[in-house]
Amino acid sequence: MVVVFGSINLDLVAQVARMPIPGETVRGTAFATAPGGKGANQALAAARAGANVRMYGAVGRDAFGAAALANLDASGIDLSGVIAVDAATGIAMIHIDAHGENAITVIAGANADAHAGQVPDAALRPDAVLVMQLEVPLAEVMALAGRARGTRIVLNAAPALALPEALLRMIDTLVVNESEAAFAAAQLGLPDVPENFAIDASARYGCTVVVSLGSRGALAAREGEIIMIAAPATNVVDTTGAGDALVGAYAAALDRGASLREALADGVAAGSLACTRHGAQAASPMRGEIAALAATL
Repeated sequence: MVVVFGSINLDLVAQVARMPIPGETVRGTAFATAPGGKGANQALAAARAGANVRMYGAVGRDAFGAAALANLDASGIDLSGVIAVDAATGIAMIHIDAHGENAITVIAGANADAHAGQVPDAALRPDAVLVMQLEVPLAEVMALAGRARGTRIVLNAAPALALPEALLRMIDTLVVNESEAAFAAAQLGLPDVPENFAIDASARYGCTVVVSLGSRGALAAREGEIIMIAAPATNVVDTTGAGDALVGAYAAALDRGASLREALADGVAAGSLACTRHGAQAASPMRGEIAALAATL
């Protein structure tokens, strides 16, 4: 079982030839809405990667709420732990340029009302994997991690926030991208080179540290060992959600008992496949595709 406590958004996506600079208006080429939010994206990615998933979070009692949950519901994810609140459903305003790069503004909305008490103790089993991010209140992430001792905890420290060392000592895996690793390194007094950051953070906090490296793949450090998986050559059309696909596939692999190397390869394969399609949740690949590509890495 993969248990996800995190954000649920509706993405408002604009395709543009290039990103606007401050004070500039540019013409977009297309617009679409799509379910999103790091928590929801990772829940869907884990389900598509073969895991049984439960989602815990919050949406508003507005028109965006049902739309934000549509893909999760259609994928058979248990949504009984999602609450409806008076705040507006969270949104992400996303610009995607002609090279597939993105710029994102997130407005938390109902996600600010998600709380650790939504997740029952019965869901925090030793054979479960708990996945969390930082688009819900950090205090609630801390509280849930404190209750989930014995459960394998995967923390995707995104967006970058100052991380309490007590939280890092409670988790099993820290997942960051290069910019998030650099932010954490500066905050924690660790090296900012990804490999050295991963090794030193793993040694200091006793957890596995995964750093995604974009087109170069990803690396993981644990107990002095470092594993690096190179990404395959891909035709990148949209990087939105690639990191979430990696986290979801990684968690699903841990849930089925895969080794660290296998889980990292699945994560790199899923993130690479997600880059070849538009959207975040819509681009998340299925288990068969992930396994076929991971076997070549």
